[in-house]
Amino acid sequence: MAGLRIRSMRGGSGVPLLLLHRSTGNTGWSEFHECLSTNFEVDVPDLPGYGQSTLPEWAREPRDLAILMLQYLRKRDLRAASVVGLGFGGFIAAHMATMDAESVGRLVLVGSPGLRPEEGEIMDQMLIEHAAYVKAGFRDEETATRHLGEEIDPNLLALWQFNRVMTARIAWKPYMFDPRLPALLPEVRTPTLLVYGGADRVIPPAIPARYASTLPNARLELIPEAGHLVEVEEPEVVAGLVHAHALQSQPTSTRT
Repeated sequence: MAGLRIRSMRGGSGVPLLLLHRSTGNTGWSEFHECLSTNFEVDVPDLPGYGQSTLPEWAREPRDLAILMLQYLRKRDLRAASVVGLGFGGFIAAHMATMDAESVGRLVLVGSPGLRPEEGEIMDQMLIEHAAYVKAGFRDEETATRHLGEEIDPNLLALWQFNRVMTARIAWKPYMFDPRLPALLPEVRTPTLLVYGGADRVIPPAIPARYASTLPNARLELIPEAGHLVEVEEPEVVAGLVHAHALQSQPTSTRT
């Protein structure tokens, strides 16, 4: 696709769903993926330049990856699929909806940046040790240790560091927001679900509030005790919200 090789995980059956990962990358088939796969055919690509997908040398901003992921939808015959973006993946998904809303059947943004907060700041992963940044994504230290262990797997640390290079390449200046989005989002009529953790220490609450007020067909769901990595801490809850949103007025299964 566009001269690139895209690595993807796929599982489940039913309504097609494209899942875009966080800036930390694709770390394998998770409990959240499994929860989604009961009613969706889940397609989880490594974003271009992340994981095992080819680096697009020309890409310099998140919108460039959005262009490529719209091409991916067409290549995979996933037009009008639901698109779920986790964190940075939600930033990409929001751009996709502004460029080609017809290709995005339903949109879900989970803990996503993309807008400049009117109060507070997005935690900058480039300014701190990356393991500390990931740990800050959980609601507290105890929860982080439960999911990551006392000692983080060196292979996981290496993957995070590899992916951080691509994130710095396309989303550092400005960091994790695009000044164009507030002007473009009001034209997006795609039914949108916004899911954020009430104990998020990475994304200030002004961002979900701004998404909710800017997107004309959006609904905001706050999960009170969850941190930034809300789909990791509460996979069944988030998957349930996605099911209810993406399957509304759609048949149970369109693909086998």
